[in-house]
Amino acid sequence: MVPVVNGAAHVLVVEDDPTVREVVVRYLEREGLAVDAVADGEAALEQADIAWPDLVVLDLMLPRIDGIEVCRRLRARAPVPVIMLTARGDEDDRVTGLELGADDYVSKPFSPRELTARVKAVLRRSAGAVVMPATEPVKIVAGDLVVDLAAREATRGGETLVFTAREFDLLAFVASRPRRAFTREELLEFVWGYTYGDTSTVTVHVRRVREKVEVDPGAPRHLVTVWGVGYRWDP
Repeated sequence: MVPVVNGAAHVLVVEDDPTVREVVVRYLEREGLAVDAVADGEAALEQADIAWPDLVVLDLMLPRIDGIEVCRRLRARAPVPVIMLTARGDEDDRVTGLELGADDYVSKPFSPRELTARVKAVLRRSAGAVVMPATEPVKIVAGDLVVDLAAREATRGGETLVFTAREFDLLAFVASRPRRAFTREELLEFVWGYTYGDTSTVTVHVRRVREKVEVDPGAPRHLVTVWGVGYRWDP
């Protein structure tokens, strides 16, 4: 299920190019989504105060307050899903945005259909619709780490850990399949729902999950790297 506000999921589009903004709004509304659209970062924060969105489509290059700062301020308030719109050469900004908690990014120029598909996928994931094995246990225990799949909650040493929806999806997916190695492409498909795309978003999310579940993220014991392949979960 996609989260709903007044019958439809609520998306905030932040894009200063009026043509791009209009196209994105039109495609999202065709999918039955409720859409607010603004042209700059300050207006985005003001609109979020008026009506908190279920997801934000956020351009990085914005007047008044740039997209990175908007993402930082939104993520400080609550773990709202964010999809960034970036120029192809903005790799540093893209990684910064992902590290701040953005769920995904789409590089310009982009297909409105691709963006719409990603918006719908992120909304599904944020509602907890991650694919799990039929025999999945209710809780996964690895040392002092406990992952409660039903409650979508994890603790380490009794302390509750805070995850974005996508971070928890990644953790739950790999932890429920111990000792199985996954490529970044497989994780992009199984956790993000994309059959193609830049796998750097997987790498950044793995790093963020490690920072929360590992005693020493630099020498992980659970979410380990399988060189030449990808990642696996060791109990």
